[in-house]
Amino acid sequence: MTMEAHGERWFANETPFKDQMKDYWGEWGLNSEIGKLRAVLLRRPGSEIEGMEQTYKKYRWLAPMDPVKAREEHDQLAQIYRDHGATVHYLEETGPYPNAIYMRDTVVMTPEGAIVSRMGIDARRGEEKYVAKALANLDIPIIKTINGTGIFEGACLLWVDKESVLIGVGNRSNAEGVRQVEEELKNIGVTNICRIQVPFGNTHIDGAVNIADKDVAAIFPWHLPHEAAVFLMDRGFKLIECNWPEESEGTLAVNFVALEPGKVVMPSGNHRTKDKLEKAGVEVVEIDVTEILKGWGAIHCMTGQLSRDEVE
Repeated sequence: MTMEAHGERWFANETPFKDQMKDYWGEWGLNSEIGKLRAVLLRRPGSEIEGMEQTYKKYRWLAPMDPVKAREEHDQLAQIYRDHGATVHYLEETGPYPNAIYMRDTVVMTPEGAIVSRMGIDARRGEEKYVAKALANLDIPIIKTINGTGIFEGACLLWVDKESVLIGVGNRSNAEGVRQVEEELKNIGVTNICRIQVPFGNTHIDGAVNIADKDVAAIFPWHLPHEAAVFLMDRGFKLIECNWPEESEGTLAVNFVALEPGKVVMPSGNHRTKDKLEKAGVEVVEIDVTEILKGWGAIHCMTGQLSRDEVE
């Protein structure tokens, strides 16, 4: 009788996570703001936005929304996404959180899965568990949930290219929350991180900057720090300046979503910004979000982006 040598006979599979993402999780993830949009997570306004005539200021709203009109606007946006080849998933459960309509704030996607936010203000804290449930039900890996003393909201991060991001520090994303996000980004190959200060009185960076094409970025120059503009220009971007407060702050012209490189869906009524984008070669699809704007958010805020094609 012979004795076999003892020892490990099963060896770890050291294939990178991203290379097996599709096999084990599905076709999720993104590393740009402009690759062909394939899947989104939305919250269609439910009963949580009704009866807010006395409470809307608690949620940082300009005015109560008309629920019927808000749902109509939301449905139109969802249909635009479908018409352009994106699958629309819904957050079905949200609890008493009317701001859950602004899905970008609660989650930000990476090439290897989702980072779940930790919301900055009490009126929104608690939304996180509902988005985590929705992500899990879709088989989307959650690579990080902001914890400890960290605060971070997803609209404070903008993909510039697969190796570069802008990330904002301010009232809704503190230094510790940003540190946690940066650590995860470095784990998945992001090498260029431009950390910028969000101006006092602002919430996120998506009111100041957005990516429309491989080499076109729209900015509200009064709210974009110099180092962020240089970061973009160093990477070959032409900056389209939205210089009109009534568009940049009033109707959130920069708060759009790219459907594919060089084609965006943006809030209607921003005629001068639209004209500048079109002259730069960007195709613009407009949609009325007058009711949604009463919550100080627009299209980019509304859209949890789950999957995009890679951009060469």
